[in-house]
Amino acid sequence: MSTQYPAVAWSNGTNIYEVNIRQYTKEGTFKSFQDHLPRLKEMGVEILWLMPITPISQEKKKGSLGSYYACSSYVEINPEFGNKDDFRDLVNEAHKLGFKLIIDWVANHTGWQHEWTKNDGWYIKNAKGDFTEIHGWDDVIDLNYESEEMQTAMIEAMKYWVGEFDIDGFRCDMAHLVRLDFWHKTRNACETIKSLFWLGECDQDNYSEVFDATYAWRWMHATETFVKDANKWPDIKEALSQYRDLPRQAQKLYFTSNHDENSWNGTEYEKYGMPLAKNLAVFSCLFPGIPLIYSGQELPNYKRLLFFDKDEIDWSSHSKPQLQDFYQTLLAVRKKNKAFELDAQFTEIQDYDKAYGFFLEKENHKAMVIFNFSTSEKLKINYTNDELPGDYYQLFSGITFRLKKEETFEILPNDFLVYVSRL
Repeated sequence: MSTQYPAVAWSNGTNIYEVNIRQYTKEGTFKSFQDHLPRLKEMGVEILWLMPITPISQEKKKGSLGSYYACSSYVEINPEFGNKDDFRDLVNEAHKLGFKLIIDWVANHTGWQHEWTKNDGWYIKNAKGDFTEIHGWDDVIDLNYESEEMQTAMIEAMKYWVGEFDIDGFRCDMAHLVRLDFWHKTRNACETIKSLFWLGECDQDNYSEVFDATYAWRWMHATETFVKDANKWPDIKEALSQYRDLPRQAQKLYFTSNHDENSWNGTEYEKYGMPLAKNLAVFSCLFPGIPLIYSGQELPNYKRLLFFDKDEIDWSSHSKPQLQDFYQTLLAVRKKNKAFELDAQFTEIQDYDKAYGFFLEKENHKAMVIFNFSTSEKLKINYTNDELPGDYYQLFSGITFRLKKEETFEILPNDFLVYVSRL
C-alpha cells in the first residue's frame, strides 16, 4: 500500500484546529468566529477544519437544531451561520492571516429532507422500498454508491466549494463507509482545480492510499482502555507500531478530543483525568503525525457540548485561555524544529513498562521526548544513541542541558520530558 498522491507542501509538520461554529460564540456565526482568528494565529494553528457548513434537514432532526451531519443540500450554507458572502469573507480573511481552511464533507448519507431524495436510485432502500440507514443513525439516510449519477453529482458538489470559495481541502466524515474507488475518483477530479489536503475519518490502512491523513483511532481507544486497566499498556505500543509500519507519507491524526469524543464520550478530563490528559496532549502534538485540537481545549473546556442544541463555549472567564501558551509552545516547536517534519529519522526507546519515548532527528535538528504513563512510579530511563550528543533545552522550562551519548533520565509519575536541540 502506498499513497498515490503528492501531499501539499504545507501539510508537512502541520496541525489542525476543529471549529464548532454553532457553539464557538454566542452568535454562532462565521462573522463572530472570525474575531478569534488573530488569537488562533498567535497560538500557532495552521489548518482550520470547519464542521459541516451545509443546511440541516428539518425532517426527523434531533434536538432543537439538528445534527450538522444530516444535511439538506450539498451546495448551500446553513443560515444559522450566515450566508455565502460571510463564508467567502471568512475564507479570505483566514488566507490573509496564513491559515488553510478545510470543510467537513458527509458523503455516506444525507438528511431525510435532502434535495437529492427526488432522484430515483440515488439512495439505498430497504425491503419495503423506503429510505434507510444501516448504522442506526435515524436522522439520516444512506446514499447508493452503485449510482454513477449520484457519484458524479457528489463530485461536482465538492468541486463547487473548491472553485467558488477557494477552500483548501476536505475532512471526510466516516470515510471508510464510502467506497475507496470513489475517493480516488473524487480526489483526481477536485485537484484539477487546485492541490488539496485530504483528511479521512477512518483508521483503515488502505484508505491512506488516497487520504493524506487518517484517524489514530486504534491508539486513542487503547489509551482509553489503559485508563481502566493498566495491564493494557502493550495495546498502546502495538497501535503505534502498526502506524509506524505504514508508508511514511500515510500520516495519522492524534487527538484527545473532537466533536464526537467531547459530546458522547466526555471531555479529555473525564476520559483520562487531569495529569494524563496533559500527557496525551503533549504526545498528540509531538509524536510523528498531525495533532488535532478541538474548539475550547485551550481554555480548558471541562464540559460536554450539546450536539443538537445551542451550548456555547464560554470564553469570558479568562482574558486569555489558560492553555493558550501551552499549545502555542507545542505548535511552535513543531514548526521551528525540523525533527518534527514528516521525513525526520525516528528512533523508539524500547522495553520500558508504562514509559514511552522517542528520538527525532533531521539535519542536526533533534528532539528527545519521554513519557511516564504510570500513576505511581518514578521511572529511570537509560538511553544510548550515537546521535544524541548536543546542546538541548527543556521545552517548557527553557533550562538548557548538554546531553551525552549515554544518558539516564528520571521522570516522575504521569509526567513527560521534552528536550529540543539548541540551534
